[in-house]
Amino acid sequence: MNAQRKRLGVLISFSGDGGVERMVTNLCAEFAHDVDVDLLAIKSAGGHAARIPQTVNLRQLDAQHAWTSVAEIARYLREVRPDALLVAKDRAGRAALKAKRRAGVDTPVFIRLGTNLSAALERKDAFSRWLRVAPMRRLYPRASGVIAVSGGVKDDTLRVTGLPASRVHVIRNPVITAKLDAQAAEPVPHDWLRDKTLPVVMGMGRLTRQKDFPTLLRAFAALQKTTPSRLIILGEGKDRDALTALAQGLGIADRVLLAGFQKNPYAWVARADLFVLSSAWEGSPNALTEALALGIPSVSTDCPSGPIEILDRGRYGPLVAVGDHAGLASAMQATLTAPLPAATLQQAVDEYRATTSARRYLELMGLR
Repeated sequence: MNAQRKRLGVLISFSGDGGVERMVTNLCAEFAHDVDVDLLAIKSAGGHAARIPQTVNLRQLDAQHAWTSVAEIARYLREVRPDALLVAKDRAGRAALKAKRRAGVDTPVFIRLGTNLSAALERKDAFSRWLRVAPMRRLYPRASGVIAVSGGVKDDTLRVTGLPASRVHVIRNPVITAKLDAQAAEPVPHDWLRDKTLPVVMGMGRLTRQKDFPTLLRAFAALQKTTPSRLIILGEGKDRDALTALAQGLGIADRVLLAGFQKNPYAWVARADLFVLSSAWEGSPNALTEALALGIPSVSTDCPSGPIEILDRGRYGPLVAVGDHAGLASAMQATLTAPLPAATLQQAVDEYRATTSARRYLELMGLR
């Protein structure tokens, strides 16, 4: 590696197939054009770990959890002395701040937050919320900066941490990569998309409570009364069996495909007639951004945070109350009937390009 180049450490737990892992992989690929990148990985579960480019120096930590990684992170900071450390997710961020103190170094630590914490903790009891928030209020003032993926996440972070507004920065996710169009053009992956006898509705995300796919299934069932169609959901997770049972109970199992995790979801999404985000909460929903970048008409819940910013308060697609399956069905039908032009949708997400996002990260961290 070129000794003249600055060095950036990036810390993340590859704990699944979520958007955070995908975004950090995209960022690392872009960072490597300008700086030397050490990717410190806590675990390497999920399909996105396989996408780490050869230009990135992968350092697999022995720790299997953020809390047990402090000593290894401290050793890295002490021995390698990177010019900055970027950490994805809250728990890893707190571990990194403890490691910096243990190592006795002055490495700037930046924490990237990708979700609306208040919404995620809403159903937790008061003690559980305190356990999560109190350490953030205590430790985050030691960070050189916090990077929020949307204005909504920034506002929430300010409320949760008590940090001054000058310490929390909004940088859009690196969703749109140079490879997106080529990936979207790969062969059609399924007969429903190859021989489209019915419109195809697409959902994407981990099969967990956050994504609220039960609301999408109920909305899709209601849609069948006026607009016969098919539904494909890309993603894997612990709620698969429950969603399968719900589809059967709603009488739509023959029109629903739970396609699992797909290494290239864009070949699927690019051929959909409609994309639907049904989440209960988000940070900045990458799947919605990707669908628009591919010119696919989209509908979303007005969940905290992100969709209202991406869809510009409904200008680029309807926003529906969280959990309102009847409203979602109505918005789906209206959008299928009168979709916006692809070019209009694509220009709506122009600021989510990976090159733009990575440049803003590097500038904020003083690396360019």
